[in-house]
Order: sequence, then structure tokens, then C-alpha cells
Amino acid sequence: MIDPNNFEKLGVYADLLFELRKAKGLTREQAEELAKNPLYLACLLIKNGDADGELAGAENTTGDVLRPAFQIIKTKPNINVVSGAFLMFTPNKEYGKDGLMVFADCAVNPNPNAEQLAQIAVSSAQTAKAIGKFEPKVAMLSFSTKGSAKHELVDKVTQATALAKEIDENLQIDGEFQADAALVPSVGEKKAPNSEIAGKANVLVFPDLQAGNIGYKLVERLSGSLAIGPILQGIAAPVNDLSRGCSVDDIVRMITITANQAMVK
Repeated sequence: MIDPNNFEKLGVYADLLFELRKAKGLTREQAEELAKNPLYLACLLIKNGDADGELAGAENTTGDVLRPAFQIIKTKPNINVVSGAFLMFTPNKEYGKDGLMVFADCAVNPNPNAEQLAQIAVSSAQTAKAIGKFEPKVAMLSFSTKGSAKHELVDKVTQATALAKEIDENLQIDGEFQADAALVPSVGEKKAPNSEIAGKANVLVFPDLQAGNIGYKLVERLSGSLAIGPILQGIAAPVNDLSRGCSVDDIVRMITITANQAMVK
């Protein structure tokens, strides 16, 4: 256990932070003060190779947790969007991978544009593989299925689907889909008969944060599903954010998730 105020190596990490942020106007004195902040020190430990991941947020806001991660660890190559996914363990084994699904973005981006939504889709598929241990079949959700409605919000989802395929040509992804067309085989066959994803999706990418956050909470409460997350995606090393209302069980689960992310990094 490290006490930042009595840490003999604090100067090493203050120097590291100063080098990383001096171009942004940070002074050496400011770097030393920031390095005493556990959220900054944790990211500096990761950046220096002395730690593999971070779990925080029980006493801090999401913004406070993410700010040093953006400044110090930064994002993965070709990704500039951090998003939040939930592992959804549903009692109905007919859906997803024996009842396990990934929902995103349910925590970070209020209104992603098409490029950001595409990156969220790619990151969510990586989460499904790394943490869920299943082959992702990604559905891009909307209130339209394959052109059944015309609107700029639908256009955003179709553009994001195409962009995601450009980012990862091997990604199994399709859209736009209404939720029932994405999940229910009979509906998917009827509404999108030529799709390999319709009726078989195990990763659901919501068009914005309102839909994602509302959606995961409705599924959790009305179906008795277990929601684990948010799992932060897109950061170059595992950094996860707890709710300030988290339980001991929540903390233990997210420690496990963070450790798994570090092992497959």
C-alpha cells in the first residue's frame, strides 16, 4: 500500500508527469502536487510500468477518474474515444452467448457521432473477446431496421456501421437494427433476411448514452439480469470507474475485470 504523501519515489513520478505535461504549461511544482493525488499517481505507476491497471471511483466522479487517464496513459492506437460497456448476464439463455451479452456505450459519451460510434463498436467487440470470451456479433441499434425509417439519427448508425468495418475488416457487425431484429431469430429473419447478425447479436451498440444507460438499467431491473461494469474501453491500459454507490461485491467484480483486462492487454 502506498501513501502518496509519504512515498519515497514520489519525485520520480512527479518528474515523469512534468515531462509528459510540460508542453501544456505544467510546472514541476504543479506536477509534484498532482502526483500526490492517488488518481494521478495510479496512472503514473501504470505509465512507468510499475502497475498493470487501476480501479477507482468509489469516492470520485467519473470525470476525475478519466482526466489523468487521458493525460497520462492516453488511448489505444487508432482509438480516440473512451466508452463504457456492461457485461449483461441475463436469465434467458436464448440470447447472446448463453445469456451473456455486452452493452455499450452505457456510461461515457452522451451523443457520439458516426466515427465515435464506430470506435465504440470496435472496442466493444474487443471487450467481448477479451473479457466475455466469446466471438462478438455486433448489432448497431436504432429505431429502424435496414432502412425501415428515414432520419438523420438512422443515417448516423448506418455510417458508423460502415466505418467500423473499415477500422476492422474482420469484425462481424451489421445494422441498423431495432432491438428485436438484433436479438430474436424469427424477427431478424423477417426484417433483415440477408443479415448474418440479425437475430444472433451478442454485442449491442446503442446510438447514444440516453438509450444505452436506460436500456441496460431496464434489462437489469425488469429481467433480473446481472450488470457488471462500466468496463472502460479504449484506454491504452486498464482503468475502470466504480459508482460512488458501489457495494463490496461491485468492487470485487471490477477488480476481477480489471485484472483480466491486464492479462490480455
